[in-house]
Amino acid sequence: MKIGVITNLLGNLPFEEALQYFVSKGIEMVEIGCGGYPGTQHADPDVLFNDEAKLEEFKALIEKYNVEISALSCHANPVHPDKAVAKEFDDAMRKAVLLAEKLGVHQINTFSGCPGDSENAKYPNWVTCPWPNEFGEMLEWQWNEVLIPYWKEFVAFAKAHGVDKIALEMHPGFCVYNPETLLKLRAAVGPEIGANFDPSHLIWQGIEPVAAIRALEGAIFHFHAKDTKVDKYNTAVNGVLDTKPYGDEIHRSWVFRSVGYGNDETYWKDIISNLRMVGYDYAISIEHEDSLMSQNEGFSKAIDMLKRAVIREEPCTMWWV
Repeated sequence: MKIGVITNLLGNLPFEEALQYFVSKGIEMVEIGCGGYPGTQHADPDVLFNDEAKLEEFKALIEKYNVEISALSCHANPVHPDKAVAKEFDDAMRKAVLLAEKLGVHQINTFSGCPGDSENAKYPNWVTCPWPNEFGEMLEWQWNEVLIPYWKEFVAFAKAHGVDKIALEMHPGFCVYNPETLLKLRAAVGPEIGANFDPSHLIWQGIEPVAAIRALEGAIFHFHAKDTKVDKYNTAVNGVLDTKPYGDEIHRSWVFRSVGYGNDETYWKDIISNLRMVGYDYAISIEHEDSLMSQNEGFSKAIDMLKRAVIREEPCTMWWV
């Protein structure tokens, strides 16, 4: 395993300055946003496709700082019911695939997306309840008429360009939000669909990350190191569903935290150990979204703890048996 980071944490800095900082902290892998919600601050396909010198400069920086690209990230909603929005996201994701091909990267990270309730919808409609019956009917339509056909076609496009791992972040608000829905789409589309496993979005749903890791054995392509603190007092009153702004920390049922501030070090060491047990040996990519800490402090505390938790060496023989 190698400690990485999604570089849009420092999207306010030029790519080289961001790399200098990350490497000084011990980062070995970088996950680079190239469209969709993560933006294009460090990798703009429209620039890199059309300026060979810029592309070579980009590659040279990766080599100069001796980091590996774990994935290109283009988190998006390519099945948005607004056709113009869907096309914008789909175009960005296809550019991510083509850029990955140019860079020799075989993986992109994104979301599954979420359609509306019909062909005439304006906004996505995330279904979380089977009753009244129209919700169940809507769910069938979303999956069978929109989601599965879209991903079958997109995976075929990606494979044709050398990208054979599409890592979907299980995120509430999208059709794939837990292990069951991730495995459902993978079964329908193929083994190119896997998880960008982010515990923070599972914890507040009441999902135990270790149990989810075991359920997803063989289907975890990437890992986000981000924590969540569930506020037991606010949750005791209002439950975990919460639409209050993220900045209203004291009133929310849960908030994103830097690694170790939502759950303790033993909890994270158990996650890392179980990743090893299911055969995952790739990026532990820090995604810092802790609104109580600065960019530097939240990232620094996360990497300090992960350095103690990440397992690097191959296990030796059981000499005591």
